[in-house]
Amino acid sequence: MMALSPLNQRRWRIFRANKRSYYALILFSALYLISLFSEVLSNDHPLLVSYQGQLRAPFISFYSEADYGGDFKTEANYRDPVVQCLIRTGGVVDCFDTPEDILTKVQAGKYQAEGFQQGWILWPPIPYSYNTINDVKGAAPSAPDRDHWLGTDDTARDVLARVLYGFRLSVSFGLIVTLLTSVIGILAGAIQGYFGGLTDLIFQRVIEIWSSTPTLYVIIIISAVWTMNFWLLTFLMVLFGWMGLVGLVRAEFLRARNFEYVRAAKALGVSDFAIILRHVLPNATVATMTMMPFILSGTIGSLTALDFLGFGLPASAPSLGELTQQAKQNLQAPWLAFTAFATFSIMLSLLVFISEGVRAAFDPRKTFS
Repeated sequence: MMALSPLNQRRWRIFRANKRSYYALILFSALYLISLFSEVLSNDHPLLVSYQGQLRAPFISFYSEADYGGDFKTEANYRDPVVQCLIRTGGVVDCFDTPEDILTKVQAGKYQAEGFQQGWILWPPIPYSYNTINDVKGAAPSAPDRDHWLGTDDTARDVLARVLYGFRLSVSFGLIVTLLTSVIGILAGAIQGYFGGLTDLIFQRVIEIWSSTPTLYVIIIISAVWTMNFWLLTFLMVLFGWMGLVGLVRAEFLRARNFEYVRAAKALGVSDFAIILRHVLPNATVATMTMMPFILSGTIGSLTALDFLGFGLPASAPSLGELTQQAKQNLQAPWLAFTAFATFSIMLSLLVFISEGVRAAFDPRKTFS
């Protein structure tokens, strides 16, 4: 708080006074922070393995089955009972032996003579990743049980793991797109409003043409040519979404460029860039800050809609929209619809509450009263 200006300190106090917005910010930040450690909380690779007295972290590093005394050079399948046996027995016990053969060798003292060291495996709380195909009893999707707390989807993937990774993916996508579109939109609006005249006229015509482009059709065409991925979809969303803040910033710069302090700065020889950055842009920040949480909510909603329609991220990605599509296609599995509805309701409600608090905090009637 000491690093904030008196005005921003007052804005922060107004935001904290709105208890719903304040606690929504804390809860949303905590959920997103937890999702950033999804690989630690949900993974089909152990967090730690003790093998022959050595500690290994398979969720970070690659280890082949041969590294545990097996036969194959490919990555170890830690869910395979043979691999687990090799780890727990230090690679000394022949895990392909029958239990009777192992018992005979134990009684003969063979393993102790070979320096047997018992190992162990530390699994994450959810021992599945978002793309792990599980061996479920019966047909998928399977109902929630003690192994899969929210059940599985129609390809036997753990729903809780996909929600955890999907929440991180959706929020990260929204934050990146919101940041990039805001920077481009503020820059374009600042240039239009500050210089005006022919520059403003040309920019307005370009924006009118660009905003009339059917975004969904362009995304459909591109997805038919190239395989859609996170960064390509981010580029397309930024390409067509940067115009949201242009009008607000342009109006603020058109109003502020004729103020006395701006004219005085020009008369003193201050560069246009310095005037825009130091004198006019802070005034436009108020309007943009109140809009950014709503842009974030809209971006997450757009990603979900595209994934639901099948034009967003690949089906293998941990997408909440893809989970919603599965809920529509599997009405006999109500846990999918309930999970998708609850996730979106909580996420978007928290963002709306935060937006209300930000808008109230930057309201000049409250800030300067």
